[in-house]
Amino acid sequence: MSTVKRPTVEQLHQIVDSLHMNMSAREVADYLEILEGTFQAYDRLTQLPDNLPPVRYPRTPGVKPSPADNPLNAWAVKSEVRGAAHGPLAGKRVVLKDNICLAGVPMMNGASSLEGYVPDVDATVVARILDAGGTIVGKAHCEYFCLSGGSHTCAAGAVHNPYRYGHSAGGSSSGAAALVGAGEIEMAIGGDQGGSIRMPASWCGAYGMKGTHGLVPYTGAMPIEATIDHLGPITATVADNALLLEVIAGADGLDPRQYNPRVDRYTAALGRGVAGMRIGVLLEGFNHDNSEPDVDRKVRDAAERLRGLGAIVEDVSVPMHKDGPALWTAIAIEGLQAQMMNGNGMGFNWRGLYTTSLLDAHAAWRARANELSPSLKLCMMAGEYFQRDYRGHFYAKAQNLSRVLAKAYDDALQKVDLLITPTQPMKATPLPPANAPLKLYIQRALEMVNNTCPFDVTGHPAMSVPCGLSSGLPVGLQLIGKHWAESTIYRAAHAFEQSGDWRGF
Repeated sequence: MSTVKRPTVEQLHQIVDSLHMNMSAREVADYLEILEGTFQAYDRLTQLPDNLPPVRYPRTPGVKPSPADNPLNAWAVKSEVRGAAHGPLAGKRVVLKDNICLAGVPMMNGASSLEGYVPDVDATVVARILDAGGTIVGKAHCEYFCLSGGSHTCAAGAVHNPYRYGHSAGGSSSGAAALVGAGEIEMAIGGDQGGSIRMPASWCGAYGMKGTHGLVPYTGAMPIEATIDHLGPITATVADNALLLEVIAGADGLDPRQYNPRVDRYTAALGRGVAGMRIGVLLEGFNHDNSEPDVDRKVRDAAERLRGLGAIVEDVSVPMHKDGPALWTAIAIEGLQAQMMNGNGMGFNWRGLYTTSLLDAHAAWRARANELSPSLKLCMMAGEYFQRDYRGHFYAKAQNLSRVLAKAYDDALQKVDLLITPTQPMKATPLPPANAPLKLYIQRALEMVNNTCPFDVTGHPAMSVPCGLSSGLPVGLQLIGKHWAESTIYRAAHAFEQSGDWRGF
């Protein structure tokens, strides 16, 4: 019969010391004796089966494609899991970001320390795609534990931009966006904690939607920080994006991020046009220190195109938009250190589905911490420092101020239906060379988040729409809507898409 290992008196004494208590060896031994009843409760837990959702639909582990079959290094694993015989996704192929559990298929989330892990559950989004008749065709590389807006941090090597080899595909859903942008796959599921759906979609010429926080269940994906975790679609067309969101959205009863999500028939928004729609050009989204003039110009041209389609376009100011990255920094780095790293991905204090096999596998990072990516190390060091020396004060303050920031956007969205910004201030950057100095490596991972990360903090829906090429590289237009107003975003995105081939804009 299974039992848990009992600590020795010496081990318990070390725990007592770490808890800032002083005890004699005799006192520690007395506590250890009394703890036997507690250990017996844990013995019983080891004997009970876990409560995990059943895995349906046959699948095989898949294969790692050869370099010849993986020119952008975007694929992690090619597999095939066929869903139901009929449904709204029948005939559609979907690739998953490699932080999403697909039972029986290896998952490494871009990290050498997780390599070899094979999930035993399907994420909720996986089950919904398969139930809707979709076919999941594998996993796409992503950045090391998703901690980069560039595509150079994956332990399996950099992912290349489909429009220019040697340039970044964006991160952290780098492989997913690259495969869609290259035309290999029509649909993908990405994740977004600071822009990681929208940023690679922008640089790869794809459509990427981060819905309202909690709209899409995160169950079965590896978390970073629960208050900013999002999953969403990256697709080649707006219609496929709306269709995929329609399939994956809605409560699953297992995700604490979900608080009465409001779903819609997103495909019904297509073809309705933008006549009479009010669109606000968010002034603070332009002219950043690292903004490229051609990117700002392309997005303003896109606003004029929407005006030509019948929208009422006006400038809007939300001064606090510039403070969004500061709020996001404290929430992201302290939150990820508490939940993803110290909490082994799952953390505590919430009800729902804990992916216990992932928790166990991910805990191995401590024995391989030197292998972690520099961008992750940077965030961990800062997160640990501010938790230790400032008690988590700034995380808490940033969460309080997130409500002020959300209200600032809400106030602007009382006057307009949508806000627009460039998705990223610049076009795809060159991948750092293998011998890049640390400063450049970090810069290329974190320099592009200013317009995307504030909406992870506030939870507003935001979508990147390709709006033109400049010097042969895609530029992304970001559309931001009211909470639960994804249909309004799709209405404008579809009208823009249908107005002409964006590559010629």
